[in-house]
Amino acid sequence: MFDNFSTETVLREGLELRTWRGGQGPALLLLHGHPQTHVMWHRVADALANRFTVVLMDLRGYGDSGRPGAAPGHVAHSKREMARDALAVMQHHGFDRFQVLAHDRGARVAHRLALDHAEAVERMMLLDIAPTLAMYQGTTEAFARAYWHWFFLIQPSPLPETLIAADPVGYVRGVMGKRHAGLAAFDPAAMAEYERCAALPGTAESICEDYRASATLDLEHDRQDAAQGHRLGMPLRVLWGEHGAVAASFAVLDLWRERALQVSGLALPCGHYIAEEAPTLLLQEAFDFFRS
Repeated sequence: MFDNFSTETVLREGLELRTWRGGQGPALLLLHGHPQTHVMWHRVADALANRFTVVLMDLRGYGDSGRPGAAPGHVAHSKREMARDALAVMQHHGFDRFQVLAHDRGARVAHRLALDHAEAVERMMLLDIAPTLAMYQGTTEAFARAYWHWFFLIQPSPLPETLIAADPVGYVRGVMGKRHAGLAAFDPAAMAEYERCAALPGTAESICEDYRASATLDLEHDRQDAAQGHRLGMPLRVLWGEHGAVAASFAVLDLWRERALQVSGLALPCGHYIAEEAPTLLLQEAFDFFRS
């Protein structure tokens, strides 16, 4: 995987951020979800690199990037800080303006990136999320059962960290394998990477802090934007899996229309892990939407 990509570690305020770069053309940043790493893009990265300069990164707390310790108010794992990581990575690679393709947690980082640094984001495609604030406000019993980890991970330390660290492979397989396509959707080499990284020291704490931030500080930032009428101005494309929990619980496109001025989207015939379950369809969407 990623044989045609060079790897480099970017240092931001003492935190190591692992990055990969390949291809030529307009810059396209790829951000992964939970509990995965940049490897989740392995079925589409080479094709994208035929038209774009593709930059991938492991989010802080995930993959081979650094794992900051817990901070008061969960600020070290806020989406605002993660967005600053992403901006620093792209500027390090020579890009002040770029396009973004992001999934799951990475899509929440991308949303914050586009709000806080709108001048940097030309176009953005988000995969299988609705806005975080809307999802918490609209949580139903069905959604809570399907997205149980949202509510498990935000419990006070050290309970969730202790349980995850006791069996990180079991945690990864439990989260990923219980969705629409099961574990059969994933390449064994990719799964091995997700499992390896989940077992690295500090991962359990960072995962929990990521979600605690989303349920506290990130919501404060989102409420501030909503109160001030801040909306995304760049073209936004949203895709979601028709067999996923997000589609079952939320009117995805309607919710994004409340947060963005130029938004379009549709459901794809797959579950949550679009880049691995439906890579051909995702590539078609990406080539149609992004400017090359």
